[in-house]
Amino acid sequence: MMLTEETPVPSLALPVEEMKHHLRMGSGFAEDGLQDGLIETHLRAALAAIEGRIGKMLFQRRFLWVLEGWRDEEQALPVAPVSSVVSVTLADAAGGEVVVPAGAFRLVKDLHRPRLAGRGGALPAIPGEGVAKVVFEAGFGPAWTDIPVDLRQAVLLLAGEYYEHRHDDGAQAAGLPFGVVALIERWRTVRILGGGRK
Repeated sequence: MMLTEETPVPSLALPVEEMKHHLRMGSGFAEDGLQDGLIETHLRAALAAIEGRIGKMLFQRRFLWVLEGWRDEEQALPVAPVSSVVSVTLADAAGGEVVVPAGAFRLVKDLHRPRLAGRGGALPAIPGEGVAKVVFEAGFGPAWTDIPVDLRQAVLLLAGEYYEHRHDDGAQAAGLPFGVVALIERWRTVRILGGGRK
């Protein structure tokens, strides 16, 4: 299985100005824009770390998921929350592709474990030695304010840690800071049976 992000988070969506206030940068220093690239890098790193820890995509974007077989009659999707399944394509070993009609599948929405299900039956069979390519939209929304407030605060805290320790000599303890862990704990997805339904 392979998950690929097809549409990255646009730079304009990132809370660079809010991050400057969080860091308490002086007014002249905060307005000159010299730190914007560095701040954006730390924000992206914090987003990636938190998304990886909780299995939720914060900003909405498009993903391509390629897998060799369905786990069950309903296939759990690898991340949440999923707002829509754009397409399902079946590819055979020779590279031939067939787009599955939209009426043959449906999205079972769930904040923690969204699933792809067949409509009126099982999901369409994946050809032998072939793959299924599932394109879907995942994330809380396209804007920073669409993200729940506790997750936004966790991103700012973690990006602030990265910024403050950008010249780290290795003495800093590994792992996420306690404040970040406390904020994201309720959002964590417990993985059981490798993505099965129960």
